[in-house]
Amino acid sequence: MKALALSALLLAAAGPAARAEVTHVRLRAQSADAKFIGTHTGGVGITLTDARTGKVLARGTTTGGTGDTARIMTTPHQRGAAIADGDTAAFDTVLDLNEPTLVRADAVGPLGRPASVIHVSSEAWILPGRDIGGDGWVLTFPGLVIEPSATPEAGGGLAIAARVTLMCGCPIQPGGLWDAANYTVEARLLRGRRQIGVTRLAYAGQPSQFAGALQGVAPGRYRLRLTATDARTPNAGVVEQPVRVLRPPATH
Repeated sequence: MKALALSALLLAAAGPAARAEVTHVRLRAQSADAKFIGTHTGGVGITLTDARTGKVLARGTTTGGTGDTARIMTTPHQRGAAIADGDTAAFDTVLDLNEPTLVRADAVGPLGRPASVIHVSSEAWILPGRDIGGDGWVLTFPGLVIEPSATPEAGGGLAIAARVTLMCGCPIQPGGLWDAANYTVEARLLRGRRQIGVTRLAYAGQPSQFAGALQGVAPGRYRLRLTATDARTPNAGVVEQPVRVLRPPATH
């Protein structure tokens, strides 16, 4: 009896066990110097884990639109004012938490542009019952998406084209919000670590399209490396692909 009484006393002193509370959490992925990453470019895959234990709390993908261009890019922002709306891409989830939890967000994307995927991570304290809504927990994705193509030319060269966008798929064009004059797109032909040739790709007349050529290259197999940079921000992109330069046709 004494043992039972002591146990009851200890439980009473400890107080009731903490109960889990439903906590709504919204995350968004925003392209640096641009709009949000959503369905248009395949979204961003997000995993939330307890940073202390490694337990996975939630997984999902951002879906929805890139957001209102004027609200995000041109309207002056007041502190605390939302830049996202109900159609803007997000990942919404519900966590059952019974104590303040240091949560790690690991995000990978844009999933629809696999050659340009990067990984972004962040940590934040989330308290039981304290919802994170509105613009939400925003993860920033620096970088540029490059979608290249290279066509061997019969005379011993390569015709090179590339579609270059922000990570949200936002277009680059002369005089636009993302002015083509601020971007440098280059192609390098490599064999091992040796650079065989380099050329700058020029704007090709359509949004996000750049083109150029490498001439006088010996026949063989090479690696083609394309880079794109923005003079005004840290945004950059790099992709590589194997290419083959054809032997010039025989003359009779």
